[in-house]
Amino acid sequence: MNRYETVFILTPVLSADQAKEAVKKFKKVLKDGGAKVLHEEDWGLKKLAYPIQKKSTGFYNLIEFEAEGSLIADLEIAFKRDEMVMRFLTMRMDKDHVAFADKGRTMAKA
Repeated sequence: MNRYETVFILTPVLSADQAKEAVKKFKKVLKDGGAKVLHEEDWGLKKLAYPIQKKSTGFYNLIEFEAEGSLIADLEIAFKRDEMVMRFLTMRMDKDHVAFADKGRTMAKA
């Protein structure tokens, strides 16, 4: 199993509850595919670097998980089919990326 992180931006026209429901839906796609969700961050409503679909803000979310590579295609199809998702990016984490992410989280807790 590989370790991945995905960041996605939800449309700002959603309420906070609707954004949380959308995140739950994508976590369910991961769990149904056999992934183990390791870490999750809600970065909230942020200003975009450039307008997307005539919107200048969006709800940013990050999910870090372990899964088989075949699950990534299913997750990205779910992102593409959902009109609430403006952008997404999923990356496989190498050992240095994993170490950096773990170190950053432990320093943030201290």
